[in-house]
Order: sequence, then structure tokens, then C-alpha cells
Amino acid sequence: MYSLALAGRYREHGELVGLCDRNAGRLAHRVEWARGAGFAPEACAPDGFEAMLAASRADCVIVATDDRAHDRYICAALEAGCDVISEKPLTIDAERCQAIIDAVETSGRSCRVTFNYRYAPPRSQLKELLASGVIGEVVAVDFEWLLDTQHGADYFRRWHRRKESSGGLLVHKATHHFDLVNWWLDSLPEAVHATGARRFYTPETAERLGLQRRAARCLECPEAASCRFHLDLRARKELAAIYLAHEGHDGYWRDRCVFSDAIDIEDSASVLVDYRNGVKLCYSLCAFMPYEGYRIVFNGTEGRLEHHCRESSYISGDSGAGGDSPPGVLVREETRTELFPLFGDPVEIEVATGEGGHGGGDARLLEDVFAPRSEADRPDPLGRAADHRAGAWACLVGIAANLAIETGETVRPGDLVRGL
Repeated sequence: MYSLALAGRYREHGELVGLCDRNAGRLAHRVEWARGAGFAPEACAPDGFEAMLAASRADCVIVATDDRAHDRYICAALEAGCDVISEKPLTIDAERCQAIIDAVETSGRSCRVTFNYRYAPPRSQLKELLASGVIGEVVAVDFEWLLDTQHGADYFRRWHRRKESSGGLLVHKATHHFDLVNWWLDSLPEAVHATGARRFYTPETAERLGLQRRAARCLECPEAASCRFHLDLRARKELAAIYLAHEGHDGYWRDRCVFSDAIDIEDSASVLVDYRNGVKLCYSLCAFMPYEGYRIVFNGTEGRLEHHCRESSYISGDSGAGGDSPPGVLVREETRTELFPLFGDPVEIEVATGEGGHGGGDARLLEDVFAPRSEADRPDPLGRAADHRAGAWACLVGIAANLAIETGETVRPGDLVRGL
């Protein structure tokens, strides 16, 4: 997304000067693309990252690695005098989070986290409605997020399937959602309790479905014809070019079996969060549902605000899935917002819309990231730009939830780090 933006609309505002990847084949593939787009980037493996920053004279580093490596590149870039733009989640555990907080403090540079959901018109509209006081003082929030058996299953094929790599879905995925609530409420999480389990993506489910001759990966699996979760990398051009063609460099398989007993992340979870302003959040995530989407309900002293959204499903990195959408795009299928005044008739609110990825959020995010302020001259009254503190608070809710699941105790996110 970022490299395409630099090669297109924002070419006059930035230049792609360096690329780093642990997979030599994938790195060469992307360097070839960059040269075709008119760039001449330095290229390096991870152990040459700092030298590449110096050679390329980079001003800013965009971090889009596996989640577990975010802190390594964020801290190195900050220490080299670069600003940082990081994909969510900021990181996966408290120790890494502390390292980033300290690096921002000592370097004096900035670290932004790209929460594109903040920029999506329907979510921005909710922020405006709540701030206007249409339901009075918010008392409680119910937030349900559903991943279906296409998109949801994809997290159990990839590196996300191990908590040591992703922090699990409560960090990797739910960071988006916890950030939205933090932002909507303009408050900070104080206490977290959680439960969770892996109930569907298990060997037992495979046995129940009659998939008894499973291989470690989908490629040439004996059960390919019978398995509804089979992913044929050879039939998907983008995935074949990025992953299948370069497996020999690092042994990474993009199509591991979703029913493997090596998986250690939850596929369903419930989280209770107490906020400093007294609001209570009840959040749930399920990754094996019949459809993709979410439901948010705000209960207030003067009414209730309901927001429902059904989204197109997709497989990450493949434009052939979920229609003809670009990789990672969520297409608005059905979104509605309703206001229920305490002593009045329900009101259906016309939903704000946008074009492009994540309900129009990606385009607005890229504008905010790449366009110079003096040119765009756009105020940010909703506070959509998220710094490392917002990124930390969002991932710390998930980190605290993981600890709560492990220990059965209530965890205070603010006690997990210092200086935030």
C-alpha cells in the first residue's frame, strides 16, 4: 500500500530509497518492482538495516514486518534519527512496548501507528455523534467483531498462528478495535479481564469434518478436494509470486493447515475493560463465523447508538479473493447506524461513506501520512493521527487480555510499562 502510494499519487512528496526483508527472493522481487516504478532503492537483509539507513539517507522508515519484529526496526530507526510509521499493532508484549517508549523519548523523533479504521468515514462519524452528546454520557459499550471462515481462517495458516509472532488475535487484530474504543471515548483503559480459547481451528474439528489424512500444508494435501479451508497458492497469482516462489530462501509456508496442533492462538475471546472515565467495554471476537463484520452499541444516559457493518471477505495479499478488490480491501456491503433517544422515536442516520480500502480509511490515512501539511492544510479536529502512545495503549489492552487469560486475574494495562 505504501510503496504503491509513493509510486503514484505521492511521488512528488517522497521517494522509496531503501527496502529490507529477511527473505532474499522476496526482497529481489520487490527491488525489481521498485526499479520499474522509477526508484533506485538500497536493499538489505535484517543485519544490514542500520547501514542501509545511513547509505540511503532515509528520513522516515515504514515498518510492516511480522509483529514480533516491529520493535527491532522502530527502535533502530529512531536511534538513527529517522521518524517512523508503523503498522498496527505497535508491538506484541510489554517489554517490547517499553523499549519503543524509551526509544521515542531518548531520540526525540516521532513514531506514528497507522490505524486506518479511525479514518474510515463511518467510524469518524461515530466519533462526531458521540462528541455531540446525542446519547448523553456514555456508560457502556458492547463491541462484537466477527471474522468469517475465509478471512478468519487465514490467520491460522500464517505466522499469526503463534503468539510469539503475533501476540494472538487479541493483539494483532483486536488492536484496531481497542484503539477505536479508546479514541471514541477519549479515555484510557484502566483494568482488563478476559477469557479465550481455541475451539474451532483444532485437530478435533478436522476429524469431525472427516479430514483425517491432513498434511502440514495445503499444497498437495490429500484432503484438498474435501477441505473447505484448502488454499491453493498455485492458483493465486499474487500469493504465488510473493510467497510460493521464494519458499526456498527461508522455508516460510503461507498455506499451513488451519487445524494444526502447533497453533497456540485463541479463535474466540471475550474481554471486559474498565475505563478511567467509568465506561465499561464488553468486547468479543470470533474467527470462524458465517459472515464478516461487526456490531457496536453505545449505551448512554440519554439513549443508545447502534452501528452494524457487514464487510466483504478476503484472503490477505490476494486481489482475486472477495471480488476484484485490491489486497486487504474491505468493501462496504451493508452498514447502518441507528439512534434510539431515551424518550423518542428511533432515528436511522445516513451513514458517511468513502471509496477504497477499509471503507475509505486507507486513502485518508495515506493523505495524512504523505501529503505535506502546508499543501494539504487539513486540520484534524477528530484527532485521527495516532502517535506511539495511542499505539501503546491499544496493544496494551490486548497484551493485558493475554495475561488475564493466562492467569485468570484482572490486569491493569498502565502498570505494564513506564513513561506512558
